[in-house]
Amino acid sequence: MKLRTLVGGGDKVMLFTLPFLAVGLVINILFPSFFRVGGPPAFLSAISIAFMVPGVIMWLWSVVLILIKVPRKELITTGPFALVKHPIYTGVALLVLPWAGFMLDTWLGVPVGIVMYIGSRIFSPSEEEFLAKAFGPAYEEYCRKVVLTWL
Repeated sequence: MKLRTLVGGGDKVMLFTLPFLAVGLVINILFPSFFRVGGPPAFLSAISIAFMVPGVIMWLWSVVLILIKVPRKELITTGPFALVKHPIYTGVALLVLPWAGFMLDTWLGVPVGIVMYIGSRIFSPSEEEFLAKAFGPAYEEYCRKVVLTWL
């Protein structure tokens, strides 16, 4: 199994996100008070944990499914993939990065997460084309059954 198959468009999404992350980190280091969220306060820590835990679980579960099923050339339709077509991108961009940022007392994770999500929307159609060609009607059926098709 080629690594490229396992990575999908993840390398492109990360290359798209990396400049924003790098600039954000430099600005955050130079002007830390601008990015602070205030500690974070206890309520923000609790909310952050409540979002991060499912995000990390979604990410890990998706990685395990990819490592098991992709080498077997199986279409993944269960677990987080039953909820969204791209659970790794969605989970990391919307559930991990913003909330991890808050836990680290910075709101920098929010714009970086948004940029990552936009990158995933830009580059995921090529993954979907590949899957449609590789799995044909099974992929079409999967797309109809995904719960949050818009996410």
